[in-house]
Amino acid sequence: MERMDREEFFERLSVLDEARLKKALWNLYWRGAAPMRQRIEAELDPDGLHRQRAAAEVVDPKWTLSEVREFVGLARSGAYLAGDRRVSPRERTRWRFTFRRLVKDAEVALREDDVADGAAAMALLVDLGQEMRDRWYFRSEDPVEAARVVVSDEVALLWTRVLDRLGFDEFARSAAPQLLRWESEFGWTRTGFGRIRAQETSLAEVLGRMLSAPDMWVTFANRYLEALDAVADARAAASGRGRYLSGRDPERRAGDLVEWHLLLLDRLFGGDAEDRLDRLAAHSALSGSEMTYFRAQLANRRGDLTTARRLATEALERLPGHPGYLRFAREIDAPLPVRAEDVALSRVERLMTNDG
Repeated sequence: MERMDREEFFERLSVLDEARLKKALWNLYWRGAAPMRQRIEAELDPDGLHRQRAAAEVVDPKWTLSEVREFVGLARSGAYLAGDRRVSPRERTRWRFTFRRLVKDAEVALREDDVADGAAAMALLVDLGQEMRDRWYFRSEDPVEAARVVVSDEVALLWTRVLDRLGFDEFARSAAPQLLRWESEFGWTRTGFGRIRAQETSLAEVLGRMLSAPDMWVTFANRYLEALDAVADARAAASGRGRYLSGRDPERRAGDLVEWHLLLLDRLFGGDAEDRLDRLAAHSALSGSEMTYFRAQLANRRGDLTTARRLATEALERLPGHPGYLRFAREIDAPLPVRAEDVALSRVERLMTNDG
């Protein structure tokens, strides 16, 4: 039987008096499984002691996934911002506690032998965490900081559990598109500073610790290129139908993933899988100065200094103050655009003034 939605459920409850409501809740509490009892105890405990105990004990992964789906759906619909009857005024002010509890429940669900529901729940929460950087789902200047959730830690836990329980092939298949969707050059907090931002690390660094053998790097690179192909195909299909596809544009995507691309360059260059670097350098799902810089690095490693210098100069024309571009241009004696020369000179002058 299909479940009732929240409005239908509340409408059915409205005809019950207090005694019948108590009886229904008691039957659910007494006959329900342990996770159900813990949820009811948590709602009855104003100090949250049972809620804390429940998070430390067992959870029902399917129930957790259901709760997460409902929370994420309500957030994306704007229910926590507007006067939506599906979310009470009190809950709208306590969203961060609900978010944090669901993250903890998903962590517990990931400890199960069957990680499917826990992995799905955590992926939804990370999706929401990534979206909160740019979208207003809650009344908060910096939602991730307010919720005190370190997104990169949760991704590391998710990927580790999937790898341990499902094996490397399934891990690479699921994690490659997630990397493409979740990586963030400047972290997941909106302001870019604070206690949570200080604890974040890049997903490229997380993957670098997990890919312990050369063949793992090749397999993951293949899955990553497939994920890029899927993004490019979806954008081309949307454009062909005259539709706008939401999400990051190719230039911002390349900026978010620059650290990962340079790791691939280090690991794949000079081996049998070097051709993957050529596919990456020319991929239509990526663009902008970061890809120009990547192609310059690739050309330099192949000894093509003429091309490397030209591309380094092009990258600096777009971002004349980029310290990495400037450093690389000096290393290969690439000509600096006028604005880049001015930036480099002003930095030298500031250093001399500070030393003085």
